[in-house]
Amino acid sequence: MSDKAELLLKPKRFYKAAAAVPVDNGFAVQLDGRTPKSPARKPLVLPTLALAELIAAEWDAQVEFIDNSLMPASRLAFTAIDRVSETRADVAREITAYAASDHLCYRADHPTALVERQSREWGAMLDWVKAEHDLSFTPVAGIIHQPQPDTTLATVEALALTLDDFTLTGTAFAAGLFGSTILALAVRAGRLTGQRALDLSRLDEMFQAEQWGEDAEAKARAEALAVEAVMIDRWFAALRR
Repeated sequence: MSDKAELLLKPKRFYKAAAAVPVDNGFAVQLDGRTPKSPARKPLVLPTLALAELIAAEWDAQVEFIDNSLMPASRLAFTAIDRVSETRADVAREITAYAASDHLCYRADHPTALVERQSREWGAMLDWVKAEHDLSFTPVAGIIHQPQPDTTLATVEALALTLDDFTLTGTAFAAGLFGSTILALAVRAGRLTGQRALDLSRLDEMFQAEQWGEDAEAKARAEALAVEAVMIDRWFAALRR
């Protein structure tokens, strides 16, 4: 599809200004005084002013056309409003599934420099999640699946179900982005920035790039992931305010 054809599929910007305003049940994003609706026709209302401002800024940044690909926080908010509020148990299980095969638990067995880096940096995160949430994970060398303790997975699921819809949505998104529930919980808590969590999730890739160089495709993919990592960092920060 040509760039011109893609533009024709995108709605034109129809408003002059986007703003975050208080409403009865939270803070709404408003476009010239009107609140946009989700695909399920629910109003775009957020639990904190900071999150509403983050999303309003995405709408305000649109130029001639509204490009949803440039509005990751808005898309995530619509997911929370339309899907997660109705499927909390399913989303909690998604987060638990990432914990069951958490990326930080699968370590290299060579070379020594990579083994030591993973042990040091990933091990610190396993120590943190144990101290913070009393979650014990079992690391293993290689890629063969290592079952995690049933008590750990049950605790992860129970913890997920205590989260509000927007925090639950962000945690599920982050777990998928990083391949790690541990890293998702750390970003949610402000223990790590989104970029730092992404770097930890890509530790082995970055190590290989240091040895052999990074090709253009891998670099472009890393840059795209970094945009999402920064967004989810700002998402959690906005929810904490």
